[in-house]
Amino acid sequence: MINKILLAVAGRGLCEQMLNMLIEIPYFQVASVTVLHVVPPQASAEGMSAKLEEGGKILAEAVQSLNIDPKKVNPRLKQGDPKDIVCQVADEEQSELIIMGSRGLGKLQAILENSVSQYVFQLTSHPMLLVKDDIYVKKIRNVMVALDSSKGGKSSLQLAISLVNQIPGGQLILSHVKKDPSGKSMQDYTADAEKDPVVAEAAAEAKKMGIKYRCVAASGKPGPEICKISQDLNVDLLILGSPDRRPSSAKNLVDLDRLLGNSLSDYVRVYANCPVLLARQSAS
Repeated sequence: MINKILLAVAGRGLCEQMLNMLIEIPYFQVASVTVLHVVPPQASAEGMSAKLEEGGKILAEAVQSLNIDPKKVNPRLKQGDPKDIVCQVADEEQSELIIMGSRGLGKLQAILENSVSQYVFQLTSHPMLLVKDDIYVKKIRNVMVALDSSKGGKSSLQLAISLVNQIPGGQLILSHVKKDPSGKSMQDYTADAEKDPVVAEAAAEAKKMGIKYRCVAASGKPGPEICKISQDLNVDLLILGSPDRRPSSAKNLVDLDRLLGNSLSDYVRVYANCPVLLARQSAS
């Protein structure tokens, strides 16, 4: 169960819609929710005052839109750099999930435009659910998990099983992509896909829970293949393991590989056409 959610709002309403979709699933219904809006520094006191007033309205509207017991909601209006404040509040409150919007910027553009979601993705160790601005939030029925043999992959599978087990009519899509250095693309949506060893192990777990599932085996470049599968199968939520690769001594250092969008999880974050839940797994 998720007990603490941090909802970072910016006035667009998509993250609030996403939370309302999630809160229909028992897995999330016990959670308390901190609704956070951050007001960046302004050039003048008058400008700051105006932005704080505007921010207060955004925060109030966000709280009002949530289908959740008001006693479980903690509104917070903060001043500062949004990317730093989101990470700070998530650490303070030991959030088990951060939900925030994403413009879907890739590589250098995210740095040049000071993307908040990109930096939070880089610097936080908390799981994140990213909702892109151009994606319509739907009912969650088809949940896809991108499988691999890592600890993060196994944790993602367990999370996906737990969710789908509580969704009436839900379907779990088990996908595994073998990296093909040549870049040649292949997807198998047939029953033979379950012969893939990684998929077979995951399918056995799904069978134990008696949930409906579908298997996909593929090869090629993992990022594009995962995005293609999620689009082909009309996925409502994609779950992907995203390991925290930095040692504790380097938590405040910027990993340019991540910031420039070269990791699998960052590629999927940018190009998937559905909300993406990045299940973080600390490196051992």
